[in-house]
Amino acid sequence: MRAPNLNALRMFDAAARHLNFRLAAEEMNLTQGAVAQQVRRLEADLGFSLFRRKARGLALTEVGRNYHVPVRRALAIIDDATRNLRPEATRITLSVTPSLASKWLVQRLGDFAGSNPEIEVKLEASEQLADFRSDGVDIAVRIGSPPFGRGLKFTLLAPLDLCAVSSPAYAAEVGGIGAIEDFAPHRLLQDGHRHWDGLLESVGAAPHRPVMQFNQTALAMEAAAHGRGIALAPRLLLGDDLAGGKLVELWQDSRETPEGYYVVFPNSRTANPARGTVVDWLLSQAKRGGTA
Repeated sequence: MRAPNLNALRMFDAAARHLNFRLAAEEMNLTQGAVAQQVRRLEADLGFSLFRRKARGLALTEVGRNYHVPVRRALAIIDDATRNLRPEATRITLSVTPSLASKWLVQRLGDFAGSNPEIEVKLEASEQLADFRSDGVDIAVRIGSPPFGRGLKFTLLAPLDLCAVSSPAYAAEVGGIGAIEDFAPHRLLQDGHRHWDGLLESVGAAPHRPVMQFNQTALAMEAAAHGRGIALAPRLLLGDDLAGGKLVELWQDSRETPEGYYVVFPNSRTANPARGTVVDWLLSQAKRGGTA
């Protein structure tokens, strides 16, 4: 077994996070072939297969999953140590879910950069919970309800505020919706939070056909915009699509719940002073609502 090359480890880490060589290559500004070649070389050096190649994307083997955890932690430590060599470069690593990144945050980052040119925001889109001790993450935004763990501070970014949405054409077919059970006959789309299951079960109803499942809210929203059915999504993610006419609102959940989007960060006296600037900006953007 040969000692692994650091660049190969970085490419393995990117491929393991995205489970896709093309997306890993885009992150690292390399060609897809270069990333795939380095990963194959790493597998040869280690003597183990780290990925299973699938028709669409990749899947980690058990060895690959076990190997990625300490590799990710070690790379974060190296990156953090390198950043500390240049204290004048103020960087905040912000971890958010992929749907929040694509449907809300990315369109607004230009506003932050224009107002705060001295702060570099590194955006990480991930469904995994952030480990503030090892991932190098300064701030995370996740759906949930407090408390979030010992030593963590949090503030509500936006309530969950679920809305049922569809394309304008599909909305014309649906007609009026007076109660949750009125959705049962329709084609329903949901993400990993399985909100349709919970809502219908709460009123003793069941869908008349299998609910189409997606692993990200943004994908369910896109399917709804293309007339595939009715999606449930937090209002925070819907502003641009509703304003642009891609989606129309059919119903809004009026129940009060502690669940929502929360900004979470460590309660540390030695925190990066720019963290407060980023948190305040996130809260101001959510409070503004509307489109980017």
